Amino acid sequence: MVHAPGEEERVTHVDEAALERLRTRLQTYMVEKGLRSTAQRRLIIDTFFEGAPHMTIEELLQQVRGVDRGIGYATVYRTLKLLAECGVASERRFGDGLSRYELADDASSHHDHLICLSCGKIIEFEEPQIEALQDAIAEKYGFLVTSHKHEMYGECADCQRTKKSAASEGADGMRDGA
Repeated sequence: MVHAPGEEERVTHVDEAALERLRTRLQTYMVEKGLRSTAQRRLIIDTFFEGAPHMTIEELLQQVRGVDRGIGYATVYRTLKLLAECGVASERRFGDGLSRYELADDASSHHDHLICLSCGKIIEFEEPQIEALQDAIAEKYGFLVTSHKHEMYGECADCQRTKKSAASEGADGMRDGA
């Protein structure tokens, strides 16, 4: 599953029953806290649930403003914070200084991330061997893991090809000009 910021597809490993549980959790939380379900809040929530993974506040704002130009940054910010507070969304930071939000892990299978430092592409992956090794390490040290995240930073295949191609063209130009 490859997701480049701004060009991401909806997470394909989302369990529809888990999505419904998250929506129920949100509704229960809002009732308990006495929060209103305004049209703007519903639009933001629906757009988040249906949107790309790893959305920034700005990306979500841009999407909802396509439907309602009157929605402000603060409304989107507060709604995403609400989703995180009640366990519906998880905030992620991938080293680019931006907060990104994705559906909480109980709506999707556990996954880890490869983050391209050149273009910002985020590649989600699942690797049972890594999970088994982490479990074995925790067991060895008598450690009860309640959560974890695995992020690897580097350069994606596309950026490596682009860099290699540019270097090759530069070398050709030097030979041609000499």
